[in-house]
Amino acid sequence: MPYLLEMKNITKTFGSVKAIDNVCLRLNAGEIVSLCGENGSGKSTLMKVLCGIYPHGSYEGEIIFAGEEIQASHIRDTERKGIAIIHQELALVKELTVLENIFLGNEITHNGIMDYDLMTLRCQKLLAQVSLSISPDTRVGDLGLGQQQLVEIAKALNKQVRLLILDEPTASLTEQETSVLLDIIRDLQQHGIACIYISHKLNEVKAISDTICVIRDGQHIGTRDAAGMSEDDIITMMVGRELTALYPNEPHTTGDEILRIEHLTAWHPVNRHIKRVNDVSFSLKRGEILGIAGLVGAGRTETIQCLFGVWPGQWEGKIYIDGKQVDIRNCQQAIAQGIAMVPEDRKRDGIVPVMAVGKNITLAALNKFTGGISQLDDA
Repeated sequence: MPYLLEMKNITKTFGSVKAIDNVCLRLNAGEIVSLCGENGSGKSTLMKVLCGIYPHGSYEGEIIFAGEEIQASHIRDTERKGIAIIHQELALVKELTVLENIFLGNEITHNGIMDYDLMTLRCQKLLAQVSLSISPDTRVGDLGLGQQQLVEIAKALNKQVRLLILDEPTASLTEQETSVLLDIIRDLQQHGIACIYISHKLNEVKAISDTICVIRDGQHIGTRDAAGMSEDDIITMMVGRELTALYPNEPHTTGDEILRIEHLTAWHPVNRHIKRVNDVSFSLKRGEILGIAGLVGAGRTETIQCLFGVWPGQWEGKIYIDGKQVDIRNCQQAIAQGIAMVPEDRKRDGIVPVMAVGKNITLAALNKFTGGISQLDDA
């Protein structure tokens, strides 16, 4: 039986640097291959060659897909063949609805007029296929990252995908969201859809893969059946040596209570009749790590947003820090109390992409770096 995909002796250079050197990769229909390697090993470069982001002629080697050679000059060429890639940075338009994102550039029209009824019906079927119970009219920016990831997969399925490439798909997902995603990938496999899975989380690689391909320093190190490999085997192939020492578990003790939340309740920003958090109470001791678990939509993120003063809706409850009740209604007040937050969507809520790294790092503590009234000390 011929392979669905064969990448033969692919070499890609940037100036005098070989990003990938004579790399081969192949897989069958319905097969899940994990592509493993350290950062900078060449994984993403190889996938960009496959998808046409780096066009034919800019690399050496041959790509055969479904028995035909691909000479793509644009990513649209490979999409028409049934190859879709979902990057770690999702390619969704946050201001558009789920339906508009899924059909963006692939609208159903009759006589030049978009058929919203047919697109809605199709969208509902696609969302059901990825186990997503949301309205097609939901704005993508209102979804969590796990839900956005599933919308991206639904978008790929709408293009009659035969090979799905997932680049670090669980980097920002919770354990529960990751479990849902892996189940969906397995379901797609049952329908004959092949998958190239890129991840540094080796437990996921072991759980989802039929085959594991390792790249190191731009070169193909080996491809093996996943069932016969341990995580240590994968690491050894990735780094070129056996790891004999890991970080030890250091004993520690917890101190006095530093934070206490009592009867926290938060309402939907638009619909005051919907509670997003309902009577939640917990406490935290100095030196303690507290995990907050729950399904998508359970209210985990909303709880933390209330604590940090950035929940856009109304909320009530009591917050105590070091035994003293405090009122936190914005992030400045939270920072003044010594609270920091790493948000779920780092790119949207955590950084200012147009600003330099140094300015992003100091943004929440400008009072420490100002001289005079408002002059920043760049040193």
